[in-house]
Amino acid sequence: MTTTSERAEGSRARQASHHVSQSVFDGSRLRVVLLVDVHDGAQHQFLEAYEQLCNQVASVPGHVSDQLCQSIENPSQWLITSEWESAPPFLAWVNSEEHVRMVEPLHSCVRDTRSLRFHVVRETGGPATGIDPADRRLQTAPRIGDGVIRHALTFTVKPGSEEIVAKILADYVSPEPKVDDTTRLCRTSLFMHGNRVVRAVEVRGDLLAALRHVARQPEVRAVEEAINPHLEQDRDLGDPESARVFFTRAALPAVHHVMAERQNPQAERYALYYPARPERGMQLAELLAHRDEAAADDPRSPVLRSTIFQRDDVVVRLIDVHGGLEAADPARMLGLSDSAQVAELTTLLDDTADMDVAASKDGSLARLLELARMDLVTDRRSPDA
Repeated sequence: MTTTSERAEGSRARQASHHVSQSVFDGSRLRVVLLVDVHDGAQHQFLEAYEQLCNQVASVPGHVSDQLCQSIENPSQWLITSEWESAPPFLAWVNSEEHVRMVEPLHSCVRDTRSLRFHVVRETGGPATGIDPADRRLQTAPRIGDGVIRHALTFTVKPGSEEIVAKILADYVSPEPKVDDTTRLCRTSLFMHGNRVVRAVEVRGDLLAALRHVARQPEVRAVEEAINPHLEQDRDLGDPESARVFFTRAALPAVHHVMAERQNPQAERYALYYPARPERGMQLAELLAHRDEAAADDPRSPVLRSTIFQRDDVVVRLIDVHGGLEAADPARMLGLSDSAQVAELTTLLDDTADMDVAASKDGSLARLLELARMDLVTDRRSPDA
């Protein structure tokens, strides 16, 4: 029988730096697990909706297979598992408007869902006939994290309301950081770039439990209601379906996190916004991820931590910097080190944002950094985070 170690050796997944604790770019296969709690009596409706969805997702690039399972103990509990060639095609699909429309029939018969995503590290059993072991693309080694889950939300507000929204978002009372015995809010960093808002959170424990905890806090609900009139996308927080669609579209997943061995608790936090050309967001995020991975091994780099968030054409790079942004080399702050990298970045940036013009001109990296830099609204850490 083929051993798991032999399979690992046959994998063509790229060996990542030990500084990288999270990444979707190593090329290994992805297993997605969706736990579903179906309303009592809605099992047939759910099955019909799933079969329709299954036929549609089968044609999505990168999709390999899926299974639908029903609990042998509780007929209201279902499990959907799917396999993907790698994480990027799955994320491109699950974050698309097409996906929002495709899953809509499921929500009328579902009480709750929970999605989990895993890279395949090892597997047992003989290989399928005719499949080269190298094509199985297993993750080559386990990643070592710091126990913190990183996630972000992004949305836009009506032009002209930026100052009002910034004040509302800066003045709220922080929610209780303790969610339960195993989950705690660690940090919330909120930035704006023009009329785009990005709220990044760090959680130790269960991210979903933390997000639900925050949503229930009166001070947070008051803030959300206060900014409602200023949002470009209408929402009604009293309508569960309206709120679900809004936060589904607002989700900005972390696709890469790297941390240098040298750390400084006094490091300053910044966010850089890289608007990508249509359908080039994932490619831009991967370019920045590789640059940050290389920089983590460079003792001259002022960037001590970097988290890249990406959804569609929105790419945000959250960085913790030693010595501040103004005193640093703009190229290093942008995740670049030579002219070839600047040229490659230029081909991926949206030409309507003027960033590609700054990147293509000699000596304009300081201007490019200025254009990318987001305005800090608030950065809050919980005690003992």
